[in-house]
Amino acid sequence: MASQPARPRPESASVVDVSPFTPSLVKAVFRDVTPMHVSRSAVWAAASVTRTVLTEIIDGARRAAAAHARKKLIPGDLLSAIDNNVELEVGHQWYDHSPTFRGLTGDLYDAEGVIVPSRKRSRSRKPSAVVGAHRFEAGVKKLLRSQGATAVPAMVRDLNGIASVFLTDLARDAVMVVREGGVKRFGTLTPVMSSEPAPPPLLKGSLHTLSVRRGDGRTIGRDDILAATTLQLFGGNLRQRALTHAHETPQNTSAG
Repeated sequence: MASQPARPRPESASVVDVSPFTPSLVKAVFRDVTPMHVSRSAVWAAASVTRTVLTEIIDGARRAAAAHARKKLIPGDLLSAIDNNVELEVGHQWYDHSPTFRGLTGDLYDAEGVIVPSRKRSRSRKPSAVVGAHRFEAGVKKLLRSQGATAVPAMVRDLNGIASVFLTDLARDAVMVVREGGVKRFGTLTPVMSSEPAPPPLLKGSLHTLSVRRGDGRTIGRDDILAATTLQLFGGNLRQRALTHAHETPQNTSAG
């Protein structure tokens, strides 16, 4: 009997595969942020960047779980992944909401040394990345399966929240890029561990290209998403991969 070809590792899958974060979800997040029109290529680029970031977080958590001979991911693996790679520290608004990060964001104490309870969140009609985190659950679970990973419900909830906050922040930065006519600032800090090689340079000419915007002021395009990505992510390997994958995402697709 002929041997069956080996199945490719999850991380070797083509970056142009359909993102687990659907165009309708991405558009809904942008509608929460801005009335601007979002082009189809921008929607797919935003989905691609979010997928790259979440894939990296899950990969780091998998390594942390494997170090303890566990297969199912728990919130502690998320903390370990972030501790081991500062580039994964995204979606900060979720940190104040999730019990996983309790104590890491700083507790307030009164004069007697008693912890001051956090203020109760009032109901707001304004859309929130935290409130809308549940919308990402189907995509997060699909991404976990594609990576051959499973996670406890609390870990899934954290991944939902981080994805929601990250994409919302990406949308806000894209709006800023449109309004300012390009990127006016870039993160120059490149975190590298002493035992690791320096990350490769960004795509040739990419910073110069994204620093000056072309197009009308009413539509968010793919380049606006790429520019926003440079503001959201450190100038290291993760940002490079996110930009590369987004560049390789087809600009024209019938999906969504």
